[in-house]
Amino acid sequence: MFRQAGHSVPTQGLPLWLKLVLSLWVVVWAPTYWVLLGPQNYWWLCNLANFLLLAGVWGESRRLVSMQWLAVALVGSLWAVDVGTAWLTGWHPIGGTEYMFDDRHPLLTRLMSLYHLLLPPVAGYAVWRLGYDRRALAWQSALTWLVIPASYLLTEAERNINWTQGPFGQPQSLVDPLLYLVLLMLLWPLLIYLPVHWLTLVLSRRRRG
Repeated sequence: MFRQAGHSVPTQGLPLWLKLVLSLWVVVWAPTYWVLLGPQNYWWLCNLANFLLLAGVWGESRRLVSMQWLAVALVGSLWAVDVGTAWLTGWHPIGGTEYMFDDRHPLLTRLMSLYHLLLPPVAGYAVWRLGYDRRALAWQSALTWLVIPASYLLTEAERNINWTQGPFGQPQSLVDPLLYLVLLMLLWPLLIYLPVHWLTLVLSRRRRG
C-alpha cells in the first residue's frame, strides 16, 4: 500500500484537485472555528493537522504528510467509532465526542468536526502517492511534546484541549497535574502514533514484495 522514503521506485505527485479542495476546506473551516470557538481551539493536534496536512500536500512533503498520517489515522478511526456508536445506541464506548450531541455547541461547528472522518483518507492517499517517511514518528512525537505543554499553559483548563486536564475529555484528580502531563506526553506517541507507524511499515514491505 505504502512506499517508504528512499525506495527506488519513483513517487507520484499529488493531483491539483486534491490541493484545491483541501485549500477550500481550510479557508472555510479555519475562520469559522475562530469566530465560533476562538483561536485556542487550534491547539488541538487534530485541528493543527488541517494546516500541516495542507502545507504537506502543496509542498508534496513526505515528512509532513507522513506526520499527519500518524496524527489522524487512529484518532480519526476512534472518533468515528465513538460518534457512530453514540449515534446508534446513545453510548460512547471511548468518550471525548460527547460535544457532537450537545446542543450547547453550535450545529455548524459540530458538522465541521466531521472532518475527523475525512483527514485519514486524505493523509493516507498522500502517503500512498508520495511514500512514507519512517522518520515521521520522531518528528510527530517531537511536535506533540511541544504542543501538549503549550496547550496546558496557553489554553483555558475547562476546554481540556488535547486532554491536558484529563483523559477522554474528563478532568482527572487521581495524580498530580504535572505528573499526568508527563504521562500524557509519553503515552500519546506510544498508543496513538506507534501502532500506525508499525502498520504502515508492514504495508510498505508487503507492497514492495
